[in-house]
Amino acid sequence: MANIQSLDPSASPLDYYGWELRRQREAHGLKQGQLGDIIFCTGSLIGQIETTKKVPTRDFSERVDAALGTDGLFSRLIGLVLRSQLPSWFQPFADMEAKAAYLSSYQAQVVYGLLQTEEYARTVLATGLPDDLDRLVAARMERQRILERERPPLCWVVLDEAVLHRPIGGPDVMRRQLAHLLRFTGHRWMHVQVLPNAAGQHSSLDGAYTVMRFDDDPDILYTEDLISGHMTANPDTIREASLRYARLQAAALSLDDSAVLIARVMEERYGDQFRPEERTVA
Repeated sequence: MANIQSLDPSASPLDYYGWELRRQREAHGLKQGQLGDIIFCTGSLIGQIETTKKVPTRDFSERVDAALGTDGLFSRLIGLVLRSQLPSWFQPFADMEAKAAYLSSYQAQVVYGLLQTEEYARTVLATGLPDDLDRLVAARMERQRILERERPPLCWVVLDEAVLHRPIGGPDVMRRQLAHLLRFTGHRWMHVQVLPNAAGQHSSLDGAYTVMRFDDDPDILYTEDLISGHMTANPDTIREASLRYARLQAAALSLDDSAVLIARVMEERYGDQFRPEERTVA
């Protein structure tokens, strides 16, 4: 009973989710174990989610909605819950990214977050020695759901060729990650170019950045340092970043040639050839 009294639904999205789960469960006259039996999990897991010791998944939320007839309540809450698991310094960018109509990003070290496979993301995020890696991975995967919208943002990503050669997670992880990139060949909303090593010095040697454009708001430039992120809407800075990005795209390989390079690196470096029939065009 102490946990019930101490849980504050206004403390965080996760606290509210747990509080609402308990309220709905009790309103249906179910004990934790009984609800667990209905949605094929343990009563212990129900209790851990109700007391914020575990973060729920989207699948869990959908099963709860079906079991309790809550009209998609928990399926709507889960996006907010998972986004709240992002580092506090990163959340403002994730919020803006989700609202943007157009994204243009240059990445020099790793694959852009919206394009990462779960196992690649797990390896990247683990380098920061987080307290709860599972929460961060779930939040990153949830962030990618903006690409599943009926009208997602138009995304243009330039990856440095070094990203393809850096064996994050080992050959198997990289093979699947590069195959995932190739699935966007011919995609309507997502475009991936590679800046080849042969380009030498270029306009964005200073590091990675993302420019976000909106239908009714000023453009925003996002950059990161070792431990934090920075956003600015300064017109002069945006203008300079946009000019640099245009030069970067001009130096990069075409979309088709980029796909050829990705496939070649995947085959020669990671031991498997991408099968064209795996591509999906949207």
